[in-house]
Amino acid sequence: MSDVAINQVLAQMRAMQAIARGEVNRPSDAVEATPFSDLMSQSIRQVNDSMQQSKALTARFEGGDPTVSLADVMINAQKASIQFSGMTEVRNKLLTAYKDVMNMPV
Repeated sequence: MSDVAINQVLAQMRAMQAIARGEVNRPSDAVEATPFSDLMSQSIRQVNDSMQQSKALTARFEGGDPTVSLADVMINAQKASIQFSGMTEVRNKLLTAYKDVMNMPV
């Protein structure tokens, strides 16, 4: 997730907290909320773009492009791997939370 997406999620959570506490009388006073699904879709697209860029850079290096160094390839691959791992952890936490909510007695 990018810093922008994280900040948007945090702003949305703070706005919901203010509404729940009664500090804000109406939702229009709160920060404009971005739907969570849009944030997740945007984050998934960013991770996918990063993976595709890493693949393209690796292919250029393997093809003998003199402008691409091994260090650039390794750094890009590691960044893409970290982003993918982070996204996977978020997905796992969301699934766990969903299962917990579904297993709650009514």
